[in-house]
Amino acid sequence: MWHTFIVRYPQFIAALWQHIQLTVIAIIIASLVAIPLAIWCERHRRYAEYFLQITGIFQTLPSLAILGLLIPLVGIGKPTALIALIIYSLLPIFQNTYLGLASVSQGVLDAGRALGLSQSKILKKIQIPLAMPSIVAGIRTATVLVIGTATLASLIGAGGLGDFILLGIDRNNTDLIVIGAIASAVLAILGGLLINLLSRLRGWLKNSILMFLTLFFIGASVLPYIRTDNTSQTITIAGKLGSEPEILINMYADLIKQDQPKTKIVLKPSFGVTSFLYKALESDRIDIYPEFTGTVTESLGKSPVKLSQGANAQITYDAARKLANSQGMTLTKPMKFNDTYAIAVTQINAKKYQLANISDLSKLPNSKAGMTAEFLDRADGMPGIEKSYGLKILTVSLDPALRYQAIKQNQVNIIDAYSTDSQLVQYHLKVLNDDRHFFPVYQGAGLMKSTFAKANPKVVKAINKLANKISNTDMQKMNYDVNVNHQNPAKVAKEYLDKQGLTK
Repeated sequence: MWHTFIVRYPQFIAALWQHIQLTVIAIIIASLVAIPLAIWCERHRRYAEYFLQITGIFQTLPSLAILGLLIPLVGIGKPTALIALIIYSLLPIFQNTYLGLASVSQGVLDAGRALGLSQSKILKKIQIPLAMPSIVAGIRTATVLVIGTATLASLIGAGGLGDFILLGIDRNNTDLIVIGAIASAVLAILGGLLINLLSRLRGWLKNSILMFLTLFFIGASVLPYIRTDNTSQTITIAGKLGSEPEILINMYADLIKQDQPKTKIVLKPSFGVTSFLYKALESDRIDIYPEFTGTVTESLGKSPVKLSQGANAQITYDAARKLANSQGMTLTKPMKFNDTYAIAVTQINAKKYQLANISDLSKLPNSKAGMTAEFLDRADGMPGIEKSYGLKILTVSLDPALRYQAIKQNQVNIIDAYSTDSQLVQYHLKVLNDDRHFFPVYQGAGLMKSTFAKANPKVVKAINKLANKISNTDMQKMNYDVNVNHQNPAKVAKEYLDKQGLTK
């Protein structure tokens, strides 16, 4: 674990800072909303119960549901994550502030009035000081809650310590999961202690510390966006979840950097599923990501492109390129490997029930499939398989990495896979032959906006050096090196490019 931490130290620091940014901004905004609202409700108590109910409802909404509802409105990334975290922070801050103010003795308030204090003076000099322990407790509870919930920000490309947890799950790497989990727990403890400490300080010392922390936070947040060299260009390359996209985006970065050394490359691995990446590309949050020809024809248009079953690689690519162009996108030349969908079973079941083709699944008793949510919903996924092959199989939705664990533990006996997955070798699985040629061809290619491609012909040329490169065997071996041998994806990508003579 220590070795993993040292190797990924720069990535860890970046993720930790992203997590702190999300937490601090969410708590500050939530406090600015909830505390004044609680003060108002304390003076108009007949409305307090309504606001308590509303904030309570916010608290019970599943975090994934909130993110899903916000994405069509706000998009993906930090703004969406912040809105969700602010919503979750409102209840503890509002509730504790209101209860703290409301619990101040009426006799104390009457004494203040008898001394001639105005309502605002009573609030400032009596109510808030007496309610401060309750207010601080609410902010501390909200901080701990936000730090834990912010790990889900990684699902929508907002970064944070969740990157380590999701990457660990995807790679079946316990070290990464533990690093992310421990860091989140320690951050929650330190956050609570810092809030308690600040609440006990008084006078110039408290003001000085708050001023220092504020200036440090603002400076550290703004500094990365200040360009010292106006001649350099920044290109953001993102990838889907998994080792394969991360290997490919590192290859893209190496090839672009070789031709344009002054260009700054920002890599965003494990950015999310197809829809997230495509929306990020449309909104200019990223510039390039590796996509697959079959995915373009089946999922990125308003309706799937109708290709004849068994359409070859060239036909599929031509259709994908045409569809991309119609939507203002450019698809680079395809690589050689065909990372098509696959249906896999254990070697034991394949031998026992004589399973060689997908159509043979009707022979498998008590069949239960563990598949990704995306595969269960796509027209070129399980719905199409069942229709094309006349199958009816019990299915459960699983995380992409967890479905391999599930079939290993015999919790399911069928899974979906990609033909270049290293886990097919690692877990000794049998890929069933698509005897009715249902799955289209899925060749990897870079996807970018046409405006970006026209403005950056050298980038397109650099990525096109991978055209007709990387066989299925090559890709599966590289995935195995990353997932099983825990090698750095950047190192694996560089070694392949060097071996092929694509880098100097």
